[in-house]
Amino acid sequence: MNGPGGRGLEPTPEQEELCAAVRAVLARHRGHAAWSPLTAQVGAAALAVPEEYGGLGCGAAEIGVVMAELGRALSPVPFLGSAVLTVGALLESGDREACARHLPGLAEGTLVGALAWAEAPAGGRGGWEAGDVATRAVKAGSDWLLTGTKRYVLAGPVEAGLLLAFARTGDGEGELGLFELTAPPASFTVRSTMDRTRPLAELTLDRTPARLLSADGAGVLARVRDAACTALAAEQAGAAGRALEVTVRYAKDRVQFGRPIGSFQAVKHRLADMYTAVETARSLSLAAGAAVADRPELASAAKSACSEALAYVAGEVIQLHGGIGITWEHEAHEFLKRAHGSAHLFGTPAAHRERLASELAFLSPGRRTADIPSGP
Repeated sequence: MNGPGGRGLEPTPEQEELCAAVRAVLARHRGHAAWSPLTAQVGAAALAVPEEYGGLGCGAAEIGVVMAELGRALSPVPFLGSAVLTVGALLESGDREACARHLPGLAEGTLVGALAWAEAPAGGRGGWEAGDVATRAVKAGSDWLLTGTKRYVLAGPVEAGLLLAFARTGDGEGELGLFELTAPPASFTVRSTMDRTRPLAELTLDRTPARLLSADGAGVLARVRDAACTALAAEQAGAAGRALEVTVRYAKDRVQFGRPIGSFQAVKHRLADMYTAVETARSLSLAAGAAVADRPELASAAKSACSEALAYVAGEVIQLHGGIGITWEHEAHEFLKRAHGSAHLFGTPAAHRERLASELAFLSPGRRTADIPSGP
């Protein structure tokens, strides 16, 4: 299961089986209850973990398969925070001792990890850039003491047993390092957010003991961010696809003036536009999953396009469902909230278009890109 290989973007038989298995589990177990069967029966948490640490040694393509199904179900399980971010950060750190201690438990799902990354935004950014990290790490004997506040930490159904955090060493700007907390933080508070299906926490560090895993925190963060954006794009594409299915079903069932509303030409046109947005998002997410290791700019392309595709589709779902779509309990409303929440996670579409334009030499470094065309 090492990706599409020579078959282009077509799924392999193993990926199709993985998709079916995850979908079946999510159909039987709702909400947080799906985490245990996903890890024990499907081995979802082990996908990105190398075989030497008890994992399956799969790549971004398989991660994308699971994320797309989690997006369809709007599942709150900690797959993204633990199996993608935490596992990815450990592997990128190059600390084999830490990998040997933690990766087997993460692969089994018995250990849940979280990566404390974002902070208060600086200079108009969204808080996800390396330059936004202001948490300080001070050397104390063989350990380090971390002080600062982390935002938007992906929280799971159980308290994270492993917390990793980025912090600055030295004076002034300092070097960015990746640390493993060796004692509980001063506080770990799950915040109320618009999207009830994605728990987010705020983490406060007050001279919290930690162990340095990598002094190249900037490099680790860049690579983990690419993996995170690629995974999130797959989730957004899956959510958009499911939102379209829900709307097509409703358009067939809802009768007005003696006809299903799906028979009206105006509705057909809007559904066709939604389908185009969904398929474009899916293609970009698959392309990023197949080649992000060699072409990291695809992570930003997919994150930007899939964020805006899901926001567009979710908005159309509300409109085409009429008044029922804005009721708090209806799933159409949940898709809209997930769309707006995930659009800001790991950086806004505009921020990723700016990075993409800069890397492709469309713009000189530092120039803003608010006028770059975007979205459907």
